[in-house]
This record gives sequence, structure tokens and C-alpha cells, in this order.
Amino acid sequence: MSDTPLQGRTVGFLCAEEGTEQVELTEPWRAVEEAGGTPVLISETTGSIQAFHHLDKGDRFTVDAVVSQVKTDNYDAFVLPGGVANPDLLRTIPNFVRLVGEAFATGTPVAAICHAPWLLIEADVVRGRRLTSFPSLATDLRNAGAQWVDEEVVVDNGLVTSRTPDDLPAFCRTLVEQFSQSRKDAEVHAAEVR
Repeated sequence: MSDTPLQGRTVGFLCAEEGTEQVELTEPWRAVEEAGGTPVLISETTGSIQAFHHLDKGDRFTVDAVVSQVKTDNYDAFVLPGGVANPDLLRTIPNFVRLVGEAFATGTPVAAICHAPWLLIEADVVRGRRLTSFPSLATDLRNAGAQWVDEEVVVDNGLVTSRTPDDLPAFCRTLVEQFSQSRKDAEVHAAEVR
């Protein structure tokens, strides 16, 4: 694998105006940059978002794109950081739900950590998939038709999931590997798995 496997690839990070778990934004962001990719912070409005360290305020981050103007085909992959509040807010905003649904419909890779699979449930894209999350989401995911497993990182046909910030090294490594595959490679792999 090259030192810059994501060179020329744009990765959207979906974040609410408040509530993103900071380390679940900054560590994958850094991994994408170090792999040569271009991370883009997508939120509901312009300005900045307020990240958190659990319940304490963290840093603010500048918004690069407004979700209502984002087109899935301008992105090579998406990252859904967790934190309890981030996905809980995002799943109430139709444009975020639309974007996630379109990503899955077009085969665009998605990585979600911690509580972020709540947004996947809202977009109705977990049925029949094997994934993980923060443990408290296990029942919600099973009720939505997913096979929930308690593993550090899980890959299922372009979807990368992890449980907690403790899993970030494996999550970041795996999302770079998955995002570096071309869509054609992902389609061939999906056909082979079936």
C-alpha cells in the first residue's frame, strides 16, 4: 500500500453543531490527512461546531460544507463520529438522513463509531448488516435488523464500525484501508462475498 492511499479522495465528516466526541472526529480526520485524503467537515449551518470530551466542552472546529448543499457523488467516503448527542441530533435532520441513505445507495463507503449507528438506523441502512457500536445501541440495532457483535472493528460491504474511543487505532487503520479501495474494487469484493 502506498504512503498516501487516499490521495485525491475527499472524505466527509458528518457533525452536529454540538455534541461530537472530539477524539472521534480528530483521530479519523488525522488518519485521512496522513493517508493523503482531504477531510471535509459537514454540518447543518456555516460557522463552527462545538466538540466535546464526554460531557465537557472541547474545541470548536470550522465547518467546510453545509449538508443541504452536499452531493454524495462529490465525496469518496463519509465518517460518522460519535458522542451521544451528535448522532442523536443528526438523526432528526432530514438532510443528514438523506445523505447517509444516498451514500449506501451509491456504494460510498461509510465509517461509524460509538453512538453514530443511530444515524444509520434512522436512514434504514442496517438491516441484514453485521456491525458494532457503543454497547447501549445493541438492542436498537438488532431491532432495526442488524447483527450486532461486540468486536473492536467490523467491516460489512463498505461499512466500517467500531465501539468506543478505545477502538480508534483499529477504526482509523481500517477506514483508511476500506476508503482506499476504488468503488469498482468494493463492488467486485461485494459480489465475491455473496
